[in-house]
Amino acid sequence: MVEKILEVNPVAINDKNEEKKNVVLLAVENRQPEVYELLVKRKFRKDSVFRAVDNDGNSALHLAAMLRNYQPWHIPGAALQMQWEMKWYKYVKDSMPPHFFTHYNDKKRTPKEIFTEAHSELLKKGGKWLNSTSSSCSVIATLIAAVAFATAATVPGDFNENNGKPNLAHQSAFNLFAVSSLIALCSSVTSLVMFLAILTSRTLLCPQR
Repeated sequence: MVEKILEVNPVAINDKNEEKKNVVLLAVENRQPEVYELLVKRKFRKDSVFRAVDNDGNSALHLAAMLRNYQPWHIPGAALQMQWEMKWYKYVKDSMPPHFFTHYNDKKRTPKEIFTEAHSELLKKGGKWLNSTSSSCSVIATLIAAVAFATAATVPGDFNENNGKPNLAHQSAFNLFAVSSLIALCSSVTSLVMFLAILTSRTLLCPQR
């Protein structure tokens, strides 16, 4: 619908509501990636519509830094929500002029300051969620690693008493079992190390700068 409106009446790109927010500011504020991507790809990318500010002096980057109650993406877990918020902020930041990175609104606040303050509680919740999830997964990874180690160290079919070689050494199923056991052991140990690294990390989540 937005694309059709702009094709029929290109001047509509300059329309603003009572809060002096144009289509760019509204797309960012309401978290509409498809609409914003459409506007970025148009020829007026560097036009004044991307440099507009509302009644409070907020640019598109200020609005992207705010934590909105309405989120079109429904993601379980505070850590993943924080990740998407960071990606959205960075995406809007990459499409804005560099001098807007330190632009102050009417309350003398930069987008980075707003993002840090608005997402502080989500950052704490995300850290706790990631910590608890890693703890549960590390226990499961330990059990799998123990079973995989016991399986890899056990030779099915026993050994030949005469030459000391496995009785099933020449069968394809034996080779498949050996390779599968090794892969399971390496994968479980790798996942265990990753979860332990998350648990021992001082900073579980970091806001995008």
